[in-house]
Amino acid sequence: MEITIRQEQPKDYAQVYQVVKNAFLNAEHTNGREQDLVEELRRCSEFVPQLSLVAVVDGNIVGHALFTQVQIGVETQLCLAPLAVAPTFQRMGVGKNLIEAGHKIARNLGYRCIILVGHETYYPRFGYQPAGKLGIQCPIPVPAENFMVCALTKDQPLPQGVVLFAPPLSEE
Repeated sequence: MEITIRQEQPKDYAQVYQVVKNAFLNAEHTNGREQDLVEELRRCSEFVPQLSLVAVVDGNIVGHALFTQVQIGVETQLCLAPLAVAPTFQRMGVGKNLIEAGHKIARNLGYRCIILVGHETYYPRFGYQPAGKLGIQCPIPVPAENFMVCALTKDQPLPQGVVLFAPPLSEE
């Protein structure tokens, strides 16, 4: 199976909506609105088009990753949310390819780190670690092990402070 990662285009939006919706359909850790969050994030000023990526297999979109700008203290960095893989393509490297491609693009754009709220057993394999232990605080109540950061550069310290998500997240 050959996985192609490319930048999302407006013509992809309907297919991405379905992929994201289906990816989170039966997930226990969700409010079931990830597909709506993707649409909302595309319209905000913090949206980074180069970092809205799709995974394509045999001409069909099977995964999506969206990175947006966030403020960590006084610095602008990135947030990965959400990462979605069609149920029939999970555990086949789609998410891995999306994350690795996103990290490479983010590094090339000059970003130093990416934060996320995600599953504590999946993301550490990509360099994510608990953000709170490194001086980055989450403004919403989530388990500490699920709020993570990945340094994209090894030679610069991570920013410190409370994260300001875009758009502002609530507990809903």
